[in-house]
Amino acid sequence: MRSGRSRAEPSARRGRRGGGLGTRGWTQYPPKGVAVRMIRSGSRHRAAHQRVRTMRAPLTPRRTGRPMTKGDHLAYRRAALVSMLGLVLQTALTILMFAYGRLTESHAASSSVYLLGSGIILWGLLVLVFDQQRRERLEALEAEQLASTSAASSAFEATTDDLRVAARRLATIQKWVLPFGAIVIASINLVGGYLSLRAWRGVQDPVAELPDPTGWALAIGFGVAIVMFVFARFASGMGTLKPWANLRAGAAAAVAASLVGLLIGAAAFVQMALSQTWMALAIPYIIPILMIVLGVETVLHLILDLYRPRSASEPARPAFDSRLLGLIAAPDRIADSVGDALNYQFGVDITSSWFYQLLMRRLAILVGLGLLVAWLLTAVVVVGPHQRGLVLSRGEVVEPWISMGDVGPNGDIGPGLHIKAPWPLATFEIPTLESRDGFERNAGVATAGVRVLHLASSPPEDLTKPIVWTESHATAEMLNIVQPGSIPSRLVDRSDPAAGQSAGSLSLLAVEVPVQYVVRDFKLFDEFAGPGQRERLLTAIGRRVVTQYLGQLTFDEVIATARTTMPAELERRLTEAYGKLNDGKGPGIEIQFVGVNGVHPPVRVAPNFERTVIARQNRESTIETAIKTKISRLTEVAGSVDLAERIVARLEELEAIRGSGTPEETELELEVQRLLEDAGGEAGQMLLEAGSSRWARHMSERGRAAMLQGQNRAYEAAPTLFRSKMYFDALLEAMRSARVYVTPDGLKDLYIRLELQDNDLGTDVFNENAGAELQM
Repeated sequence: MRSGRSRAEPSARRGRRGGGLGTRGWTQYPPKGVAVRMIRSGSRHRAAHQRVRTMRAPLTPRRTGRPMTKGDHLAYRRAALVSMLGLVLQTALTILMFAYGRLTESHAASSSVYLLGSGIILWGLLVLVFDQQRRERLEALEAEQLASTSAASSAFEATTDDLRVAARRLATIQKWVLPFGAIVIASINLVGGYLSLRAWRGVQDPVAELPDPTGWALAIGFGVAIVMFVFARFASGMGTLKPWANLRAGAAAAVAASLVGLLIGAAAFVQMALSQTWMALAIPYIIPILMIVLGVETVLHLILDLYRPRSASEPARPAFDSRLLGLIAAPDRIADSVGDALNYQFGVDITSSWFYQLLMRRLAILVGLGLLVAWLLTAVVVVGPHQRGLVLSRGEVVEPWISMGDVGPNGDIGPGLHIKAPWPLATFEIPTLESRDGFERNAGVATAGVRVLHLASSPPEDLTKPIVWTESHATAEMLNIVQPGSIPSRLVDRSDPAAGQSAGSLSLLAVEVPVQYVVRDFKLFDEFAGPGQRERLLTAIGRRVVTQYLGQLTFDEVIATARTTMPAELERRLTEAYGKLNDGKGPGIEIQFVGVNGVHPPVRVAPNFERTVIARQNRESTIETAIKTKISRLTEVAGSVDLAERIVARLEELEAIRGSGTPEETELELEVQRLLEDAGGEAGQMLLEAGSSRWARHMSERGRAAMLQGQNRAYEAAPTLFRSKMYFDALLEAMRSARVYVTPDGLKDLYIRLELQDNDLGTDVFNENAGAELQM
């Protein structure tokens, strides 16, 4: 309660004098919410530690009489300084990781730049929020001082809320800036993770893309991990206090950077110390997946925060505050963190419910029962179809206690349910086969049923695409030596000594020889080689058999003629070779299938084969075109091909006896002519037209001869009349197309004016029938 003499006189200037308790105001909160009561005695202020207690909320000032739910301005000032330090560390580590990724071409380091860069934005938002909260506290202190001053007028008291500019700005930042920043951070993580994951999956040779392990990788990786983890623990400890709760988001960002450094350093250590690359190959997948998970978590927090019940005075928790990384930042508070997350999400104090408290009290018993059940379940063995396994006790094969499946004579068990002694009294093993890619690395696919060995070239990477000779379709293509194909003698130059040498050289072919087998006797399979060596031994022996067999065949046999008999012969030879293992007992396997697929020459010589095929196709095309032209021409000339061939045969016989003058020559000519006429083609038509023209000309000349005889007889009978008729006929013929002007004989001066224009006279004066249609 307020008194007349004890008026609060807080001021920002006095509050900044020390890091501890001030004489005229409040300073930062002590750790764990320790409260200090201010006591006033007389006219002098005296600060004393009257009572120190730990509580969840800080004690309120006695002078104002209202709860102080927001931290003191010095507390927010310290949080802003810590955020600035985190921003500097995050920026420096981001630049360091970017430079390391560029210099070493490390895909993992380059992809982690997205995650570390989003942390820079996160720390920048925290600096902005804490600095604004500090300004708002200073503004609130000044407003309280103004309100408590006796000289304050009613006008100032009425407009105090209008002067709270920093408070309104803080509310705007919390309502709009922080969610927008969360969207930006989530977008960077999602897009960066997707791009990094797609880029790494598109790498053809991942091992070749790995940087060489150096001491710099260890120093940078573990240095970043240690520095950022220590800083994350420091920020997480400060975040336990309510005014500094937003520092938990910064602690999560620092933990993310620490995890990135730890992964890079551990991968370099495993690669240098153990000469293994499995961890270095896994990191380019782990970091992008971590980024995608954090981006999805941020989006979910942003959406769920819209529906979470919350009082008006309770500030919203930033969506970029990762609860998953918060557990790593404060591993000693996992249970409290889980409870706080539940309380925050549901808006109800779930941790105070009877069920939660009962669960916490009986948690050890429940965990113990779960472990016991899990241990007892190790006695249950389920063998799947096409599988066989062994029950081992102290390294010896034993039979199970209860078996609901097949049990072999050597102790191996088949498909079904089996009960054995729990682990570690007895163990169960199914000898598995891990498929390997072209770089002889485990591809992570295991099988215990039908297994496959590739004894030559690897299968195509994409089974949906066709196998083209001119394109490389396998990661690791193996070429086998075969005998050269037979060369026709007409193509070999006997005078060239090098021709015989080239004909006797070797040839190369790429062949896929997949072998599928199953394990029939697991005891023999387990004894013939050690774990991890069985597949390699079977592959090495199988490749030796395939190489020897292919070396005996010619190029043409492998690529064409012997393709149907090769699988059976290879199966026989492989069975014989594998049967000699394990002192003649064999490896306990049964070959189910042997294939010979994808036979083709090397890629660089494939164009030569294509040119040969193209030339052969062009030859066939030319022949077909010639046959087509022959049929077309013979059909046009003779009507049909068969008749044309008969005519040609008769013409050849006629040419043989041409000029002999024998009756056979005449008969052949007439037969050929008759055949051509009967064919109805161009030749027959030309013969008929020639015969017609001959008869027309013959009859025309004969008519002229008869007319000449008649004219001679007319002349002999009346010579004058004959000459006159011939004269007038000639004159008529000459004047047929000429203009005729009739003038009197006594005309002395004759002037003719011509108009050189053709006019339709209407009738022909020399035609007796002209103009008859006009008279009708």
